[in-house]
Amino acid sequence: MTKRRVVITGVGAVSPLGNDIETTWAGIKEGRSGIGPMTRVNPDDFPAKVAAEVKDFDIETYIERKEARKMDRFTHFALAASIMAMKDANLELSPELGLRTGVWIGSGIGGMETYEAQFRTFLDRGYRRVSPFFVPMMIPDMAAGQVSIHFGAKAMNSCTVTACASGTNSIGDAFKVIQRGEADVMISGGAEAPITNMSVAGFCSNTALTLNQDPKTASRPFDANRDGFVIGEGSGIVILEEYEHAVARGAKIYAEIIGYGSTGDAHHITAPAPEGEGAARAMQQALNDAGISPSDVDYINAHGTSTPYNDQFETMAVKSVFGEHAYKLAISSTKSMTGHLLGAAGGIEAVFTALAIHESILPPTMNLENPDPICDLDYVANGSRQKEIGYAMSNSLGFGGHNASLLFKKI
Repeated sequence: MTKRRVVITGVGAVSPLGNDIETTWAGIKEGRSGIGPMTRVNPDDFPAKVAAEVKDFDIETYIERKEARKMDRFTHFALAASIMAMKDANLELSPELGLRTGVWIGSGIGGMETYEAQFRTFLDRGYRRVSPFFVPMMIPDMAAGQVSIHFGAKAMNSCTVTACASGTNSIGDAFKVIQRGEADVMISGGAEAPITNMSVAGFCSNTALTLNQDPKTASRPFDANRDGFVIGEGSGIVILEEYEHAVARGAKIYAEIIGYGSTGDAHHITAPAPEGEGAARAMQQALNDAGISPSDVDYINAHGTSTPYNDQFETMAVKSVFGEHAYKLAISSTKSMTGHLLGAAGGIEAVFTALAIHESILPPTMNLENPDPICDLDYVANGSRQKEIGYAMSNSLGFGGHNASLLFKKI
């Protein structure tokens, strides 16, 4: 059976760099940091002091207050980014097209803010005072559910929960839905709002967060002085569309998705497999799915969390898959500017990868001042570069041993 082609025709983002895609992408190209002092929780309660927070965001720009109150913050982000992406794609759903349009939006944690607030209400005032919207607000699939309701998208409606790989897995799974012919359009990506007391406490307890108190230099992927990730929040959404459908309506096309790989480490609940073995298999799967050679790839948007093991093992994985070509590749971690958006990371990084191809620009890895000798590839250190990009890859790796890779092509 001939695989149908899938292209990206719209992008949207709510991020620590800005509440729209224009501001966010401009920040990435300029190497600007969206990281600041932690304000959504009391930093005096935790050893971690910085976070990548979304600032001055108002969901009532997009929907009425009455509806917004029935949603958690992560769903607000997903809905806003989806509205932006649909507008960018110049796509309105008729009843007929709604039957051929689906939604696949992942979240690693879901409505933690709602869970904590409602649990406090339960402890203080009993079950009768817990909101009847508690469960629908909390569950991770509700971002996809609310986006589907908002647009009338009635094809496949799903949510992938694979920790920090959720956004990438969601886009990869949505890509396959269109490729198989089960939909013509998919609204896909990730959303997360994890800067809550229990989330920060948990990540501090397992020593995953950086203790660097300088917001501008706290996220430093591939640097020898990296010591943990910066927790972030937001959403990245792409509109995926069957190629002929997009061409027929004269759509703008950012890039084509041509490959998807997804593997499991079967190793440890938080630590990556030695030498990035699982990540390497995901990258190889994506290459095989696309039918291209490693030497064809020009750029990788790395998972690059700024944690000691991740950056080392991801570098080793790239070397094992790409061989000598690894040293000719451009690699960057945009988390150096956005922090780590957990389940939303793959969504927003897919947006960045598509825009990098579309505008022929390599996003930088900021704060790479003291390179780790083990991490000896070209990480586009400290400033973006102009470069024609024919093929690009985006990687996401999550707790539980989830590895996902997407391959993009210039069109």
